[in-house]
Amino acid sequence: MRGKYKQKQIKRFFSFSDYCIDTFKMKTYKLSLDAGFSCPNRDGKIDTRGCIFCSAGGSGEFAERLTCSNLDKAVEDAKLKVATKVPNECGYIAYFQNYTNTYADASELEKIFLPVILRDDILAISIATRPDCLPPAVIDLIARLNAIKPVFVELGLQTIHPQTARFIRRGYDLEVFDKGVEDLKSTGAKITVHLIIGLPNESEEMIVQSVRYIASKGVHGVKFHLLHFLENTDLASLYRDGKINVLSMEEYTYLLSKCILALPKDIVVHRITGDAPKKLLIAPLWSANKKAVLNYITKYFNEHDIIQGKESDS
Repeated sequence: MRGKYKQKQIKRFFSFSDYCIDTFKMKTYKLSLDAGFSCPNRDGKIDTRGCIFCSAGGSGEFAERLTCSNLDKAVEDAKLKVATKVPNECGYIAYFQNYTNTYADASELEKIFLPVILRDDILAISIATRPDCLPPAVIDLIARLNAIKPVFVELGLQTIHPQTARFIRRGYDLEVFDKGVEDLKSTGAKITVHLIIGLPNESEEMIVQSVRYIASKGVHGVKFHLLHFLENTDLASLYRDGKINVLSMEEYTYLLSKCILALPKDIVVHRITGDAPKKLLIAPLWSANKKAVLNYITKYFNEHDIIQGKESDS
């Protein structure tokens, strides 16, 4: 290289891609899978309407449908979806994404999870679920799976604040989340928590409080989501009635930066913004240009010297 050496890029946060390189020693890609599970917030056990932001597809519009009879084909089809960006040497994480992926008998779950985790090309599995759907038999299954290969369990908390949880129809109290985390810790699985930035009536302080709370529980990772307004959701109706404001890219990035600053350095940041199906997205429309969003966040973090853990309690 001629001239000055290129300055080394500062790591602003502990990304999931960095974690995977450290752990698996190769690039990894998630294979989004839909195993056909429902949700207690959809089938009437708690409610039939779902959370106010959740689409009819249970936030899994990009997932490949999987059943006991087509397990291998579904995984291979999911691999084809990421084939254009996959290097010669890589590994895969099977991601059971939409709805509640522990909302069934443990024996039925084992028929799905076990054959997938035993595949040679699968490095780990990731299970998205709710903390109120983790009975003892499921906890035991997760422990057995984790003894084979790493298991990530994703819990959709979104916020720690009761008034917001009621408004979004989350359907469980914070104490249920606490118990779910403690039960999962006994399995050795890695716990990832979903938080939404931009929920109605939540201040900067409230958002950061949620970050500090999950950090105090000793979770492994976090996914930060921008609040998306999608077609055919109650949130979309509230938006069209002018009852909810939408964050600008600048506002979202500022709030995200405060979360990153408050997050301890050892917690893995799985996501700094979410993807929404463009055909369903009503607002914010700026979020559809993911490359521009990530470039703006990177620029902002560099200019303001945002580094994970800079203002954390640990």
